[in-house]
Amino acid sequence: MARGSRLRAWGMILGAWMAVLSGLTACAGPYQYFEGTGIHDATAAEVAGGWENIEGTRVLLREDGTALLENLDGSGFDFEEGWRLSGTGTWRLVDPKGGQVVQLALTARTRVENRSAATATATAAPEPPTSYAWSFSVDRDEHGELNLFFLYGDPDIGNLYVMTREPASRDGGAPAAP
Repeated sequence: MARGSRLRAWGMILGAWMAVLSGLTACAGPYQYFEGTGIHDATAAEVAGGWENIEGTRVLLREDGTALLENLDGSGFDFEEGWRLSGTGTWRLVDPKGGQVVQLALTARTRVENRSAATATATAAPEPPTSYAWSFSVDRDEHGELNLFFLYGDPDIGNLYVMTREPASRDGGAPAAP
């Protein structure tokens, strides 16, 4: 076989492999395979307290492991449904290999709201769940303050739903109950 023929054959094989690998990784956005923040030093006492986000969501994580939730959106693809849940539940801080996670479970739903009029009037929208579970990753900002977040929507996009400490909780005061 001539040298040019061998190079062409290797080029075709390499090109085929690159096409296969491109196809396999085409949907792998920045957070598709998120494995955690690597944070392992947070304590349950540090996580307990009031949390909020810019959309008006409020969560109170009590030291006894109970929780109050107000207008908390669904995580992952459930976010697209548009419902926001309020009620009571439980929480716990776990420490898997990739980094700490706050597992929050709504056990008694007291209210459902919708983010927009479009989702409220959709005829095919499924009934919002009466119980639900979230996994908030634990992270620290540049000042060492805790943040809690989960990913929502298409994992290729990497949307973050971020909860920050309520100002009263940051200053050592008791957070307001949602």
